[in-house]
Amino acid sequence: MHEPLDTCAVLFVCLGNICRSPTAHGVFRAHVAQAGLTGRISIDSAGTGDWHIGKPPDARATAVAAQRGTEIGDLRARQVTPADLQRFDYVLAMDDANLGALEQMASRAGQANARISLFGDFSARFHGEPVPDPYFGGERGFEQVLDMIEDAAAGLLDEIRARLQTPSGGR
Repeated sequence: MHEPLDTCAVLFVCLGNICRSPTAHGVFRAHVAQAGLTGRISIDSAGTGDWHIGKPPDARATAVAAQRGTEIGDLRARQVTPADLQRFDYVLAMDDANLGALEQMASRAGQANARISLFGDFSARFHGEPVPDPYFGGERGFEQVLDMIEDAAAGLLDEIRARLQTPSGGR
C-alpha cells in the first residue's frame, strides 16, 4: 500500500494523445465526478510523441466514447514532459513501449515522484494487458479499448479512494 494522499493527480499516457490516453482521461474524469471526488483528484493526458500537439482526440475515439456517455471532445493533445513525473502521483502508460519511454525519461530526469506503471495493471478483467492502439483499426478496436479503459478506471479509482485521507485526517 502506498502512502495516504490528501489529493491525487493522474496522468494517462499513450503515443500521440489522440486515442487511448484522452479516452482514459474522459472515462476516469466521469468516474471521479460520479464518486464526488472532482476536487480531490486531478486528471490529465499526454503523449510520448509530439506530432498531434494541440489537436482534439481522434473522431472515432470521440464517437465511441460519446456512445457510452463520455465526452472527450474538449481535450487537446500535449506531449509528456519530465516535470510531469514530479507533478503527478500516477503516470499510467497504455502499453509497454510508452512505459519504456516514461521510464527512460524518469532515469534521465532523476527522481520521479510519480508511480509509473501500465494502466492495465488496475484492470480486473484485463490485468496487466496493454491497451492496444486502435488508430489503424476499425471501430471495433476503439470499442475494445473503451472496454479495457472502463475496467481499469474502476480499479484505479478504488486504489486512489483507499489512499485518500478523509478531510478530518482519518481514513
